[in-house]
Amino acid sequence: QVQLVESGGGLVQPGGSLRLSCAASGITFSRWRVNWYRQAPGKQRELVALITPSGNTNYLDVVKGRFTISRDNAKNTAYLQMNSLKPEDTAVYYCAIFADNNYWGQGTQVTVSS
Repeated sequence: QVQLVESGGGLVQPGGSLRLSCAASGITFSRWRVNWYRQAPGKQRELVALITPSGNTNYLDVVKGRFTISRDNAKNTAYLQMNSLKPEDTAVYYCAIFADNNYWGQGTQVTVSS
């Protein structure tokens, strides 16, 4: 069975940093684009960043320059480095891979508050 497991969320002050991890199993990880989404309370889910198998990346405009998506295919893991965090970054963050089926992790809570 395919599993995606996020970790690394938590409570940080504005301006702080977190690194989220997405560990994949049961899938040929290196073949697929990895996507990070987030959903804040009362808001629709939005795509934050993606990385292709070849390492090409794209970002939501409001996180450009602050967030970096990366992947380590040898570890079957993708990362989202989040710097200069703002309260509006508060959300549950999910990784997703759209392969033969759409696979989602359980989510990890990121709270940015002073």
